[in-house]
Amino acid sequence: MSEDALPTPTLPRWERLRMFSFLSLWIGVAFFGVYPTMNWITSLRAVRLHLYVPAELAIPFVPQFIWAYLSMYVLFFLPLIFVPTARMPPLGKQLIAGTLISAALFLLLPAELGFVRTVPSAAPYANLYAGIFGVDRPFNLVPSLHVIYSSAITLACADFARPRARFGLLLWLVVIVASTLLVHQHHLLDVAAALAIVWYLRRRYEVIHD
Repeated sequence: MSEDALPTPTLPRWERLRMFSFLSLWIGVAFFGVYPTMNWITSLRAVRLHLYVPAELAIPFVPQFIWAYLSMYVLFFLPLIFVPTARMPPLGKQLIAGTLISAALFLLLPAELGFVRTVPSAAPYANLYAGIFGVDRPFNLVPSLHVIYSSAITLACADFARPRARFGLLLWLVVIVASTLLVHQHHLLDVAAALAIVWYLRRRYEVIHD
């Protein structure tokens, strides 16, 4: 689709913000209803799966990539800039459906992280990692919700961005996806499963219609 043909927001700014807030609310309900619950259930399982190959454990731990990992939370605000109001609901549906699909897979595939979690000694990474490990248990792996959210949001924004902004968004996404491995939060299967789910959901809940 040419840039001239891209749809533009037609509703007032208040309607745009209200739509964004409404969808954010339900995405939050889905996430906080699913993620902690599935973590707790998996923690009670007597048997947990190790869904990785031994060679993956050689992936280096790079503490500095925590900034890229955490930058996902900035992405949640980008639809206000890039995605037209009328196209926000399909993105919201992708994120909610992705969360629910993930919940089902967390139950079916109660996986456990293969990496030994390490809290760096240097500041500010010691506090950052201690905080993350304190609230996020090493479960809820396949698929990576971090990758689902990052990919769905970034690709939706890229659909409506100009070429330079689109390139920057996609590069940002690559770095975030890599960070899930380099901070030892996920394995390759987790990433691949998340990308496959996003690929499906983008076609199920189309953001752009030709």
